[in-house]
Amino acid sequence: MTSRNRALLAGAAWGVLVTAAVVAVSFAFRDRLPSPLATHWGSGFEPDGNSGFTAILLSVLGMWALFWVVLMGIAADGRAFARRLSRAYWWGALIWSGSFVALMHASTILANLDAPAWTDAHLSGWSVAAVVAVPFALGALAGFLGRGEPDQPTPAGEAPPQLRLRAGQRSAWVSRVTNAWLYPLSVVPLAVAVVAAVLWLTGVLPPGVTATVVPLMFVAAAAGIATCAVTVRVSDDGVAIGFGPFGWPVRRIRLSKIESAWAEERFPSQVGGWGFRGVPGMAAIMIRGGECLVLRYHSGGQLVISIDDATRGASLLNALIQERVS
Repeated sequence: MTSRNRALLAGAAWGVLVTAAVVAVSFAFRDRLPSPLATHWGSGFEPDGNSGFTAILLSVLGMWALFWVVLMGIAADGRAFARRLSRAYWWGALIWSGSFVALMHASTILANLDAPAWTDAHLSGWSVAAVVAVPFALGALAGFLGRGEPDQPTPAGEAPPQLRLRAGQRSAWVSRVTNAWLYPLSVVPLAVAVVAAVLWLTGVLPPGVTATVVPLMFVAAAAGIATCAVTVRVSDDGVAIGFGPFGWPVRRIRLSKIESAWAEERFPSQVGGWGFRGVPGMAAIMIRGGECLVLRYHSGGQLVISIDDATRGASLLNALIQERVS
């Protein structure tokens, strides 16, 4: 059975199991619950919000359905299972999301159990800790067990692509890729910052809240705009990576740090999402899925950059590295 089919089968079974557990727990203790139920607690674990039984059940099932549909869609596509890291992410996300939803709902039921009214509900600190820690631990274990075999290494003797440069010839390669869908998303935090500033000026928001929200939103907007586009230049000076619509700021990598380069298809699901991603041994600048330039450092790490015409860029880079060595 392929990794994709195994994931689809396990995902379907897990979806049924989590749904059944949420429904069963809800109705098993319904007669011992107040109406409405406490659903929100303040900093001192005192209830300060409530909702009806049906509304709570539907919201929890809706949250789980959203997680489940997205993950099953990724599994049906199948590309996430091409690499060990993305397989670990998928299995970890599946088990984490299901256990988180189920434990969160169970903690709400437990807090309301046998309470005369929702205002008498009591949320214990250990249950909150369990809702946070247990799903994380289960997700990490699932990711570890589901990661599968190591990725296939490059076949022995297979040389990376390399151009032939004439003696004294100097060449450069420049490519740029843009994800237009990310620009509108970057505007959202900027709009939130502007609205928060206006509300502060009109006296609706206190200065403390504004001082926290506005800088964070501006930072989020700046980070979003920086990851909407990337420009890569390969020359005898090394690799220069420019971010954002103006190609600034620029990250420079010297040739002496790079062992080799090649082109390869990578997707956000294989590196942990869009934008800047990093795990031990690998970093990624993922603007869009598809063709990527992969750099391998002498230290053993890799940098993946989603960029067009990556094969030509890798060929020139390898030629420049070889020229430097010889």
